[in-house]
Amino acid sequence: MRELIIPESEEELLRCADRADLILGRGSNLLVADGELDIAVVSTEMLREITFDGDSVTAGAGVTLTELAVKCAEKGLGGLEFAHGIPGSVGGAVFMNAGAYGGEMKDVITSVRAIIGGELIDIPNSDCGFSYRASRFQRSGVVASATFKLTERDKDEIRARMRELSEKRRERQPLEYPSAGSTFKRPEGYFAAALIDEAGLKGASVGGAQVSEKHAGFLINRGSASFDDFASLMEMVQREVYSRSGVMLEPEVRIIK
Repeated sequence: MRELIIPESEEELLRCADRADLILGRGSNLLVADGELDIAVVSTEMLREITFDGDSVTAGAGVTLTELAVKCAEKGLGGLEFAHGIPGSVGGAVFMNAGAYGGEMKDVITSVRAIIGGELIDIPNSDCGFSYRASRFQRSGVVASATFKLTERDKDEIRARMRELSEKRRERQPLEYPSAGSTFKRPEGYFAAALIDEAGLKGASVGGAQVSEKHAGFLINRGSASFDDFASLMEMVQREVYSRSGVMLEPEVRIIK
């Protein structure tokens, strides 16, 4: 990359955001081209402050969802159990309206502090444009932090629910292999993994990239996959699923090239 900038405060983020070609959180759902990219990257990883005010919590864009869920559990605040195993940061989760097991960011966020038009602005949930794996920040704006409204609950119950969901992930997802998470969005009225499975594509591979045999919604790296391997496999899956079902799968992973 041409430049990597790591601001340590929202004010520093404000000063450098307009220099970025890419705002990077943990990068857990990115598929990035091999080789050198002539881009400037701003990473929000150092924006890690967490503050509590009753049943409200504000977390910087660089806070991991697992860390946030654990700290909220320690305070007896529930509502983020679904996010505990998502390998992303608050900023990326807001950007994507991340979700799992029936929960989404839009369900627990009250407001987002973001850079819009060169200013830090607090944006209420109703103006964030949240929908399935989408938000207004995919069009413009840089997430600096988010405030969540949670629910007081028994700490042991919260932890038990997080353990339950973690076990489900281990049982159903190919966590033993590198991946960018769920590769395709869920088409309305369907499940991407089921469509891929029905097209006979479980285990299909291109180079080192493979459709997981454990969960067809994940494309995994068997150890030597290149960007082109993944891109070609994604195109093959889209083509075969469309040929069989008439449904065109839309990538959930973000492609940087």
